[in-house]
Amino acid sequence: MHTLNLESEPIAVDVKFTADAFHVTLEDGRELSIPLAWFPRLLHAAPEQRAQWELIGRGEGLHWEALDEDISVAGLLAGRGDQTRRSKPAA
Repeated sequence: MHTLNLESEPIAVDVKFTADAFHVTLEDGRELSIPLAWFPRLLHAAPEQRAQWELIGRGEGLHWEALDEDISVAGLLAGRGDQTRRSKPAA
């Protein structure tokens, strides 16, 4: 017997940036808003560099060649940002 699997991988179709976040539009209409602070390479990049994103695969991920940055949509949905972040020192 075969089972129909209705779940599919989340697929990105567009990316836009604001001063402190980036927004990923998914194929199903959802929009993710992610703090740029989670991704230091994007945070410190020039707007022109941020705008040069490409889809990985069919949209399972995002890639910035000039920044050497790859981000999976599944990781964004799971709330995973840059795992190398360090806490700010106490004042």
